[in-house]
Amino acid sequence: MIQSYKQKLELEEHYDAIIIGSGMGSLTTAALLSKEGKKVMVLERHYTAGGFTHVFKRRGYEWDVGIHYIGEVQNPNTAIRKMFDYVSNNQLEWADMGEVYDKIIIGDKTYDFVKGVENFKAQMIEYFPNESKAIQEYINLVFDSNKNMKKFYLEKTLPNFISAFLGFFLKRKYLKYSSKTTYQVLSSLTDNKELIKVLTGQYGDYGLPPKQSSFAMHASVAKHYFNGGSFPIGGSSKIASTIDKVIESSKGTILVHAEVDQIIIEDNVAKGVVMYDGKKFYSDLIISGTGVFHTYQKLINEKVRLKHGFEKNLTQVTPSVAHGCLYIGLNGTSEDLKLPKFNLWIYPKDIDHDTAVSNYLKDNDSEFPLVYISFASSKDPSWQSRYPNKSTIDVITLLPYERFSKWEGTKWMKRGDDYNNLKEKITNRLLDHLFNQLPHLKGKIDCYELSSPLTTKNFVNYNKGELYGIDHTPTRFSQKFLRPKMPIKGLYLTGQDIVSAGVGGAMFSGFITATAITKINFMKKIYK
Repeated sequence: MIQSYKQKLELEEHYDAIIIGSGMGSLTTAALLSKEGKKVMVLERHYTAGGFTHVFKRRGYEWDVGIHYIGEVQNPNTAIRKMFDYVSNNQLEWADMGEVYDKIIIGDKTYDFVKGVENFKAQMIEYFPNESKAIQEYINLVFDSNKNMKKFYLEKTLPNFISAFLGFFLKRKYLKYSSKTTYQVLSSLTDNKELIKVLTGQYGDYGLPPKQSSFAMHASVAKHYFNGGSFPIGGSSKIASTIDKVIESSKGTILVHAEVDQIIIEDNVAKGVVMYDGKKFYSDLIISGTGVFHTYQKLINEKVRLKHGFEKNLTQVTPSVAHGCLYIGLNGTSEDLKLPKFNLWIYPKDIDHDTAVSNYLKDNDSEFPLVYISFASSKDPSWQSRYPNKSTIDVITLLPYERFSKWEGTKWMKRGDDYNNLKEKITNRLLDHLFNQLPHLKGKIDCYELSSPLTTKNFVNYNKGELYGIDHTPTRFSQKFLRPKMPIKGLYLTGQDIVSAGVGGAMFSGFITATAITKINFMKKIYK
């Protein structure tokens, strides 16, 4: 049972493993270690566990803050489905979103992303009949990049002395893809700007437009959804609640309201953690899932940081994009309101993704570079039994942290009229996009609430309100320090900074972190 640290519980002083943060990487690592009989303590500063898989409830509604769809879970034999089954003891269920999972909207044109690789290819060729060769080559490259990904991440689990001999050979084929931008690869296949814009229409799933993002990251997301999208039945909070039972079965615990102040390090050995109230917990194994920036700058003391050059490491990476999400509640069922299951990706006409982002960052009042709309209540078949005659919509866009930085240090829900007025201005612009696509929803909204990058910072503890940890640029994938084992005995990292963006990437990071710790090949284990 997930419990609150504020309840002054009877807790043990020593655990087999202490994990800081309860995002997908942390929960996966905790589940894997628990299934090997280890007593694990997971410490979460927020009032609810799950990181970007958590939900919040307000005014009789529930909203999922980070999960909008997951790929590759309908087939029980895929790696990601087997991983979810293993860490949840087969307790997670998934609802298919249908034949169309994403609609890419550019001006007055709509392009459907349809379920199934051959269907996707045929649909793209129907839209772009002169580009069949480029579309086929694109799909081939997506699969080839993903085929070489396994060895790249296997290298991260190896001890340094083995990596020194084998690392280059394990990583080189994947680095061929990761070292190029998405635009470099696609523009080598076609000069059709509209096709490139459509094929990169999911770039919001990893945060960077084509001329900045690594093709390997793009390929990972594209393949992830080729066979459609799914949603967890019962909402994304089911992920943390099912994994909690696995942790509890080995006498471990997840604590919320439990903020760690610092990791105890003596003679280059991790010994435990100090909480914000001064209480200490001890373990020979400490794992941080809070991201490299927070771990290096906040959890490790300056002397140790300088000794290992951690600050220099951080100059090689940048925080990912910040965002805002408009959470909307409506009276009426999704069926009555004609809410679809597929997602909408809305882009400006006659301008490429990179230029749109650049223009917007120069002038935040210019056209949004993208607007993403998701209909969670339509995707979850259990929704109506849980929230009768209610529906929800999420509308997301890029919101630079700098636009809100003057309110740093203010308290959530108490940031003042200027802050609220800015949010209302942004809200109205996002609503215009929603009503442009679904005009029949005018007058049907019961309530709404816009999150800002400060909201993300407050609840997920990313310093700049970033959504995807560190940017997925080509240079990111060549950073040798982004691996589970740190140069401090007993200290490990997990989470999307170690692998890649999203719930799937974060979960896979949990597998490679647990593998690095235990030397157990968990992927082989789950396929037995």
